[in-house]
Amino acid sequence: MDNFVFNNPTRIIFGKDTELSVGQEVKGYANKILLHYGGGSIKRTGLYDRVIKSLNDAGVEVFELAGVQPNPRLSLVQEGIKICRENDIRFILAVGGGSAIDSAKAISVGVPYQGDVWDFYEGNAAPKEALPVATIVTIPAAGSESSFSSVITKEEGWYKRGLNSELLFPVFSIMNPELTYTLPDYQTACGAADIMAHLMERYFTDTANVELTDRLIEATYKTVVNNVPVALKNNNDYNSRAEIMWSGAIAHNGLLNTGRQGDWGSHAIEHELSAIYDIAHGAGLAIVFPAWMKYLYKRDINRFAQFAMRVWNIDDNLFDLESVALRGIQALEEYFNSIGLPTRLSHANIDDKHLEEMADKCTASDTRKIGGVMQLNKEDVLNIYKLAL
Repeated sequence: MDNFVFNNPTRIIFGKDTELSVGQEVKGYANKILLHYGGGSIKRTGLYDRVIKSLNDAGVEVFELAGVQPNPRLSLVQEGIKICRENDIRFILAVGGGSAIDSAKAISVGVPYQGDVWDFYEGNAAPKEALPVATIVTIPAAGSESSFSSVITKEEGWYKRGLNSELLFPVFSIMNPELTYTLPDYQTACGAADIMAHLMERYFTDTANVELTDRLIEATYKTVVNNVPVALKNNNDYNSRAEIMWSGAIAHNGLLNTGRQGDWGSHAIEHELSAIYDIAHGAGLAIVFPAWMKYLYKRDINRFAQFAMRVWNIDDNLFDLESVALRGIQALEEYFNSIGLPTRLSHANIDDKHLEEMADKCTASDTRKIGGVMQLNKEDVLNIYKLAL
């Protein structure tokens, strides 16, 4: 186990009707905020009205910026920065899924910065200060509600890049599983794939003697696998929705990567896919991850076989370790298919037209190394895309 420092300052407010307390929670930080959200779904479900009433009752002045898209855009972030600066807004409330939260985080570091906020996402600068951000979660997926991460897409050239900073932890996050009842099945499934990817990216590691976090990851993973079909069968099943929502936060709040080095190569590979094709991030991960596993599994057959046995219950008495590992990958693909997700580029009507371009962008022409279990160059990434066809 590696040395580590664990700190997660986000206050979680979890359970039924918790969004009704948002006004009083925000009031402790600011009297004027930017409310940042996506399209019309929070208005159709009545969530918007409940949030506005709670904020108004607490005497909080609200400025709004709607329009967040999946794979959130830099141009909207820049608009949010402008609104905050012009109106001296010092607090941001994101209502939605990971896209709204990531966009809010980008605005938060962009407001006090005199340069281009994209500098942070390209790694050309590090944020020194940020506005506080809070969230009301409507889609369990990205885990951004209690993480230090944000991912933004730049429309010019269609680059999708991430930023990690301790400044990006939300000050509080409201998580009411009831708010996920109205999600389309496909969004629920995509969210599950994102959560599962976050868990696997921590699980596949070269770090030895990490049994505790191995077991925690496996338990969280199996919880998601077991509860997603229940939620898809009955959208209003509170217990399954609660298990999935809390798993999504745990998967990405830093606890499960304590003392170990993960492998985020698959996420980088998917970012190029969703940047160009605007595919849902979870769907892209369902395509990329099995291909990544097929390309990498021989680097550590014991760990891939352990994953197959402990998570997918593959019997190690029937096969050699390589067969067990491959059966685990097959089980993952079958599961994704069973909840309505693609596992091949062709399933999403994507051909080989942009594979070379995506591999080049992903590795910045071999100047940007990605991966942990194995550092991937452009040729490796291209081969993984080809395996996904």
